[in-house]
Amino acid sequence: MSFTEFYQPGVPEQIELPTQSLVELVENSVSQAGRHVALDFFGRATSYHELGEQIARAAQGLSDLGVAPGDRVAIILPNCPQHVVAFYAVLRLGAIVVEHNPLYTPRELRHMFEDHSARIAICWDVAVRNLRDQPNDIELDHIVSVNLLEAFPQAQRLALRLPLPSLVRTRRRLTAKVKDTTTWSDLLDRPPLDPAHPKPGVHDVAAIQYTSGTTGRPKGAMLTHYNLYSNARQGEAWMHGAQYRKETFYAVLPMFHAFGMTLFLTYGILKQARLVLFPSFDVDMVVAAAKRRPPTVFCAVPPIFESTARRAQERNVSLKSAKYCISGAMALPDEVVELWESVSGGLLVEGYGMTESSPVALGNPFHPSRRTGTIGVPFPSTEMRVVDPADPDHDLPPGQRGELLLRGPQVFQGYWNNPEATAETLLPGGWLRTGDIVVQDQDGFTTIVDRIKEIIITGGFNVTPSEVEAVLRLHPDIADAAVVGLPAEHLGETVTAAVTARPGATVEGESVRAFCRERLTRYKVPRQVVVVDSLPKSMLGKVLRRQVRADLLERLATDPAPAGPAPA
Repeated sequence: MSFTEFYQPGVPEQIELPTQSLVELVENSVSQAGRHVALDFFGRATSYHELGEQIARAAQGLSDLGVAPGDRVAIILPNCPQHVVAFYAVLRLGAIVVEHNPLYTPRELRHMFEDHSARIAICWDVAVRNLRDQPNDIELDHIVSVNLLEAFPQAQRLALRLPLPSLVRTRRRLTAKVKDTTTWSDLLDRPPLDPAHPKPGVHDVAAIQYTSGTTGRPKGAMLTHYNLYSNARQGEAWMHGAQYRKETFYAVLPMFHAFGMTLFLTYGILKQARLVLFPSFDVDMVVAAAKRRPPTVFCAVPPIFESTARRAQERNVSLKSAKYCISGAMALPDEVVELWESVSGGLLVEGYGMTESSPVALGNPFHPSRRTGTIGVPFPSTEMRVVDPADPDHDLPPGQRGELLLRGPQVFQGYWNNPEATAETLLPGGWLRTGDIVVQDQDGFTTIVDRIKEIIITGGFNVTPSEVEAVLRLHPDIADAAVVGLPAEHLGETVTAAVTARPGATVEGESVRAFCRERLTRYKVPRQVVVVDSLPKSMLGKVLRRQVRADLLERLATDPAPAGPAPA
């Protein structure tokens, strides 16, 4: 089936596949756009020439710390200039980037470090304590601590040092004093790396990106330079008309997430764009930035589009500059499309991807042919099939529900240290099992209708039920637990826990949530804790989450808060 008749005019059916690594990508942009602004952080600008210089110095600093080709280097940073530099400095040495959410708890970090065995971490100083709060068997040779304030404009840094209570609180959120680490400024206080230092090959692994995959505990998806560079070129083809050195990307999505990594660290740099970096999403911060430096490329998740549009309307701030807007990670409601397009200068289209596809694989065209409510059609150089989930060799005709399979240059190489999971997910011929149940219409536009996997998608983030359940079972008052996602207007789904109490114990919702907050990132913490007499199980004793979800929906329809607090 050909999909190109629905493409925006000018979008090719195939991209030119990369023959070089991401190191050459950034070096080309530095060479061609040297004086142009690459990074904008609260108004402080870093040119492409300065970015290239910092990458070379950071690479030499990491080399001095012992980083060699194939080594894993953990990056634990919010969006900031240091994150961009660190990403490319690691790649310059032929090493492998391993991205982590800087808000992860010590427990969450432990599994990943046990898996990837990185010996060097580049870490936001506020999060260093979570790295150090690990058993002795998680050994790190070096921690490079990053002070976010050093990237701020001088005036703002001075203001944040004033002894005013509100500013002191802000400073504490942004930085923390740490001992016995290599500071970021020390790392950059080196001569640039010798240009003759060997570069990685196009098929070398560039990043290990942890994902819930299709089932179970987070697994490290291996993404090569070829995978990530290809997806950047596919994005370039899809946003036909976007100009080199003319676009302003708003980096509101975290760069430790696959969507943000490709949009900003690879595609944005490929287009030699100005990246306006936000450490976290704050609607007032985004709208204020739009007055100073209007965005032209704005990619996010539905709740961000909705809140940004409403606040811009309230503040009478124009978003007409935003021409290229893609929503992903969760379903895009029609009312959000209508609201955003009423204030912006272009179409808001929905795309689809997963970490294992670097991540984007399908999208709606930036053209009247787009169809809201669908995830669109395959990207250039991307193939898809809809198959019987029980027999992936059996293709299904349009109109029938089946599992979505993908194949293309962006499809990953497998899971780090996990050949069994790799074999389950990557089929012969390079086909990726997505675990999503879709219906494809006669024209090829695809709609997600269900998921084989039981992953919960909340606010654009994936939550593995088994991970949350394991924490709940540690609570002294809880005997057993099942975690499911329930529909939520602004988040996609909310994490909801059904729990049984130990004999003689009383389960109190807020106590359980507080317990979880100490062990889980905020978005994984159940918003509601529902106490039940028993959990439905199969003959083998496995909790039937689908039945739990159906029971909770029925119960909450009559009693919206049976246990636990109101959503936070």
